[in-house]
Amino acid sequence: MIKITPEEVTVLSKYVADISGIFLDQSKAYLLEGRLGGLVEKFGCSSYSQLCMKAKWEAGGSLEEEIIAAITTNETSFFRDTVPFELLKHKILGDLIDKRKSQSSGYFPTPIRIWSSACSTGQEVYSIAIVLKEVLQDLNKFDIKILGTDISGRAVARAGYGQYNKFEVERGLSKERLEKYFNRNGNAWKIKDEIRAMATFKKYNLMEPIAHLGKFDIIFCRNVAIYFTPEGRAKLFDKIGNVLETDGYLIIGATESLVSVCPKFEPKRYLSSVFYQLNHSRGI
Repeated sequence: MIKITPEEVTVLSKYVADISGIFLDQSKAYLLEGRLGGLVEKFGCSSYSQLCMKAKWEAGGSLEEEIIAAITTNETSFFRDTVPFELLKHKILGDLIDKRKSQSSGYFPTPIRIWSSACSTGQEVYSIAIVLKEVLQDLNKFDIKILGTDISGRAVARAGYGQYNKFEVERGLSKERLEKYFNRNGNAWKIKDEIRAMATFKKYNLMEPIAHLGKFDIIFCRNVAIYFTPEGRAKLFDKIGNVLETDGYLIIGATESLVSVCPKFEPKRYLSSVFYQLNHSRGI
């Protein structure tokens, strides 16, 4: 395999950061080499510099998509980390529905808008949808829209299809939930139509403008910003604050904190869980 030079690490790191927000410093040379080495050969390049130049020349093309797919981990599972879904089930949904019902006339279904901002192959989105079904029971009383976005077009396509292999469904799904919310399809399992209908998937880069996505009651942005620079994290959550309803809820990763990142948000605690809401004391 062709070795990557320190100069090429610098160039490639800037390119990857520009197209995805993910920052990789010199200590991640092994990662760039390991994940992009196959693309150097596949696209007939003699060096990582040439691969980068080719990708820039064909901006938005198949090579850029392959680089994004190679760099992003897409590490996910159903009900990953458990706590956010318990928080959704036992705290957030009840509070949100009480507020929305008090604000509506009662003639129309109660609206619920949720965004999974880095949905990968869809497990987080369908986990959210399953919780909603279990808590709300009769979905006809609610106008539910769950948006799942990801920078990888391949991941989004898989999420939209909603089919998973044996290994994937065994990561986080109980036997009861698997049999209740999925249909067997050969050696795979496909999400049932009632759950699938709650979600829409779209390719979206968190570096891009955000307003067109609309407003959300609940936003999941877990374990994404840890790969951004401090400046990138601040900009991302500042943007997210603009599309979160004034009384909405933001859920981030268990190891993440916004305390010194974005003054728009303040942490709230429920049992052992932490979620964020807009900090109205700052006049935001």
